[in-house]
Amino acid sequence: MHRTTPPFRADQVGSFLRTPAIHDARRAHEAGEIDAAELHRIEDHEIVDLIREQEAAGLQLATDGEFRRSWWHFDFIGMLEGVEIVEIDHGIQFQGVQTKPKSPAVIGKIGFPPNHPFLDHFSFLAANTAALAHPVTPKMTIPSPTVLHWRAESAGIDPAFYADRDAILDDLAAAYRTAVQAFYDAGCRYLQFDDTTWAYLCSPAEIEKAADRGVDVENLGEKYVKLINDSIRDKPADMVITTHVCRGNFKSTWISSGGYEPVAEHLLAGCDYDGYFLEYDSERAGGFEPLRFLPKGDKIVVLGLITSKSGDLEDPDEVKKRIAEATEFVALDQLALSPQCGFASTEEGNVLTEAQQWAKMREIVALADEIWA
Repeated sequence: MHRTTPPFRADQVGSFLRTPAIHDARRAHEAGEIDAAELHRIEDHEIVDLIREQEAAGLQLATDGEFRRSWWHFDFIGMLEGVEIVEIDHGIQFQGVQTKPKSPAVIGKIGFPPNHPFLDHFSFLAANTAALAHPVTPKMTIPSPTVLHWRAESAGIDPAFYADRDAILDDLAAAYRTAVQAFYDAGCRYLQFDDTTWAYLCSPAEIEKAADRGVDVENLGEKYVKLINDSIRDKPADMVITTHVCRGNFKSTWISSGGYEPVAEHLLAGCDYDGYFLEYDSERAGGFEPLRFLPKGDKIVVLGLITSKSGDLEDPDEVKKRIAEATEFVALDQLALSPQCGFASTEEGNVLTEAQQWAKMREIVALADEIWA
């Protein structure tokens, strides 16, 4: 049951806690004490060390930890053609805390530029995973196209280019098709679309908030299946594209509650993803029954049973028990294990230490080695 292609039995969502050197360099750059080239040099050094840490933990893959980003989504989205990140009067509301007051605005025709900085980010990651004594698979994470459709303020969509929010969908899908091919041409064979929208669709409270912001929430499941499938329809056969369904991850807080039942059929059976990273670290995610919609075959569900929101290690026996419960609805061969989310979806990071972060990753690898021996 060992896997040589992603998603792997022991996998990682994407982000890691920013190191002290990264935090110090960001502060120095903002204060004008170092230039962009020096910041980039420090990021390079810390990412190389991070790649080695992932190899040492026993992982078959490595990400760049999103060390060059402030946000898991806005950095990528704001570098698309026709999109910019703007200041608004509120942040994204988590439990008891808000993010910085930022939002994407659509100011022109949406496209994926050939010089999008994330392509260079991937190339650096790929070169340094290949240089390891035991090379691992470089994994790139980007936000799903659904995130821009959901998150943009209605007033932030320029009517000179798009009549309304839904009018961006075709160009958005075309931009992502270009992005998928560009990453493939750069050598990427493991790409992940990070996505909060499916979790929001499991939460009546978040659906109501979206409607208040001007999102037409009727038939969004069908609309998002089409957007995703249009975005990845030209994916080369030897490229794996997965998704991570996030319930919110900012300073160890969260946004969405509700089991996957309202979206499971659309998400698991309707979307043409190769794998799904699903958060299952708390009772807010509900039970495993929605996994019954996963088609039999090659698709993989990566169970996020190890929380990234605290440093306490999970009881291995309890994790094994929960995986056994999941096999009542999907075959063990179609399951894998990961943290529930990244450790730092924004540069602020979650409330745990680097030592606790790596202890969790080693636990995941050890459990996967035992369960899928």
